[in-house]
Amino acid sequence: MNKGYIFKRLIRSAISVLIIMLIVFTLVYTLIPRNSIFSKDDGYRKLASKPDEKTEYMYNIWQKLGYLDFVRSADTFQELYEMGSPEMEEALKPGSKAAEEFKTKYEAAGYTVETYPKSGRYYAYKDTPIIKHMAKWLVNLIEIDTPWSVKDENNPDLHRGISFGRTESGGLAVIGSGTTHKYLLYTDSHFPWIHQNIIKLQFGESYPTYQGLDVMAVLFQSQGAEVKRSVTYATGKVAESGIIFGTLTYKNVIDRMDQQKFTDHYATFQTQKDQPSMIGTSFIIGFFAMILSYLIGLPVGLLMARRKDKLADKLGMIYIIFIIAVPSLAYIYLFRYLATSAFDLPSVFTTYGAKDIRSWILPTISLALPSIAGLMLWTRRYVVDQMSQDYVKFAKAKGLNQREIFNRHIFKNAFIPTAQGIPASLAACLAGAIITESIYAVGGMGKMLPNAIQQYNNVMIVALAFLFSTISVLSVIAGDIILTKVDPRISLTEKAGRS
Repeated sequence: MNKGYIFKRLIRSAISVLIIMLIVFTLVYTLIPRNSIFSKDDGYRKLASKPDEKTEYMYNIWQKLGYLDFVRSADTFQELYEMGSPEMEEALKPGSKAAEEFKTKYEAAGYTVETYPKSGRYYAYKDTPIIKHMAKWLVNLIEIDTPWSVKDENNPDLHRGISFGRTESGGLAVIGSGTTHKYLLYTDSHFPWIHQNIIKLQFGESYPTYQGLDVMAVLFQSQGAEVKRSVTYATGKVAESGIIFGTLTYKNVIDRMDQQKFTDHYATFQTQKDQPSMIGTSFIIGFFAMILSYLIGLPVGLLMARRKDKLADKLGMIYIIFIIAVPSLAYIYLFRYLATSAFDLPSVFTTYGAKDIRSWILPTISLALPSIAGLMLWTRRYVVDQMSQDYVKFAKAKGLNQREIFNRHIFKNAFIPTAQGIPASLAACLAGAIITESIYAVGGMGKMLPNAIQQYNNVMIVALAFLFSTISVLSVIAGDIILTKVDPRISLTEKAGRS
């Protein structure tokens, strides 16, 4: 395998992702009216009778989301005069010398200067070009936690450094001071057992849905009710809590309750819930559906090819045609009705929740149904094609029986193109399944992108577009690498092999 070629493929993939993101940014931030983002914001609606506060709230949100740069005249004058002073009040008056200077200054800088509806005070704003907006987003995308990450004016003597020790739960840890996270690297009993908080993807805060929550927290935090257990805090206090000590982050102001539990400012934390995260739920269903698809689809497709035009082949084709011809919504509802009637399984995921294995059975099988049909069809097609090759005739001439020919030669060659799709199938597990998860009321990723579009959650749309596009292009490269492992005859180079 040519490492230089792989590097070039990665560069081309990165360029592809950047182009996709530029299209997404253009669609989201220019073609969709920016007022639409407030349609699900209760805080915005409550300000209907307060025009000045509503205007300021609106422009602050737009600035936070990257639409524009917003400047209040009050903020500018505060640098010159003391807040509440007569000079400050005079400067804020419409038509004052200071106000007119503010207007002249920002209009000359390309800003649009307007007045608040009620007070008449000036404010200025300037739209952010899409390229600049995207560049700023990319620059802030990767966040590295260092001992200088925390900025706390009220704690000037904060020790900054890194040490080694253990978490309150007993796991080994790299401990930071002055870092945003207390435990930069730590171990515990939960998969994947070794966790890190050093490098994080920073997509920003979700808005308007899940308002105030970091996008990554929305996607990756566990869901449901808090799972409490007896824990001993750093101060020695013992209490029932679902705290995950590895998630402790710096808190500027600690109250009395914090002081009873913690010996430092690392007092903000996440709690363990009784259900997996959205992305975790979708991945579990998708992963087992993929396993089920390969376990059934490959051998049945092979059987259909070996029994071509016989009963097994005809029955398999009936199933394939049914799955292709009937809308997925229809056959999933049909399957759910038959399964719940015959086996008394829950019709929706929420009946028993994630802790009961019965909740996972029907969504997993329903998601596997179309994949099984696809693998059956393509395996049959590949095997039938291989059966007519010269090497099969040569193997028969050598005296090999039908089983040996299939197992040693035909199936191996037929599996090569199928193996390429494994990474893509794994990637699809993370994206979730819109129809399946909706029918079974599964709290997974399937609903996230359509919901974000419907609710004008631009931050979430951009984050999901980046995650899905990156995972997709990397899965293509991974599929090509798998091809070279399955079939050494395939070489990933510029002159030969796949491009």
